[in-house]
Amino acid sequence: MIIDADCHISSAKHDPLAMTADELLRHMDRAGVDRALIWLKPMYDRNIEPELEAVHAAAKRHPDRFIPFGWCNPRLGDRRARDQIARSFETYEFAGLKFNGAQDDYVIDDPELAWPYVELAASYGRPLAFHIGGDFPENTHPYRLQRLAEAFPDTTFILIHIGGAFFPPLDRASVEVARACSNVHMIGSAVHERAIEGAIRAVGTDRVLFGSDMPFFYMHTRLAMYRELLRDHTEAEGNAVLGGNLARLVGI
Repeated sequence: MIIDADCHISSAKHDPLAMTADELLRHMDRAGVDRALIWLKPMYDRNIEPELEAVHAAAKRHPDRFIPFGWCNPRLGDRRARDQIARSFETYEFAGLKFNGAQDDYVIDDPELAWPYVELAASYGRPLAFHIGGDFPENTHPYRLQRLAEAFPDTTFILIHIGGAFFPPLDRASVEVARACSNVHMIGSAVHERAIEGAIRAVGTDRVLFGSDMPFFYMHTRLAMYRELLRDHTEAEGNAVLGGNLARLVGI
């Protein structure tokens, strides 16, 4: 089973890159991808509640194709942030939740602005995903995620992009964090192939996940790259990276 661990969908075509669930399904079928982890692509007005609903509706219509994750933006205020977490886990029963300090402009381990919501989300016992990239390193540096991973050792953390999403990427620091924290797993999306290869070499194939970052990258071309990277690994190792690891993390 091939699972793309990084796909964004939108409720409507509100910008040129916005992709609806039906469009994503067509890309999945073209690439031969069985399932996709989906989270929202925020609108510029930060009105993310309709986008959370779109993720929920897509997963409800296609439970065999989509693995839904929620989203929390602490910048929108305490009431909305707590509601986003509760809605994601209690109402929608999402498989996990994402924080993006680059997109939403906050330091992910800020003790007042972010930490309380990470702690609340962690209390639900499901994986927490974090955008970790070179596009806004002050807010999303890998070492900031390490602080969270060490503070919540029973929580599964997913480090998205292996520090990529910009150049130069923070892949070496990301790998150091994953080596130090066994509860940190990495999605190799929006990053160059050497970073993915280095991550696999450093922590093995059990904690690296294939992801395309659709719609920002093409799913079929990123999958082809992964297959080339994994050609010298065993079939079991390749299957783990291409879907088995995420299936295990979300209980499929």
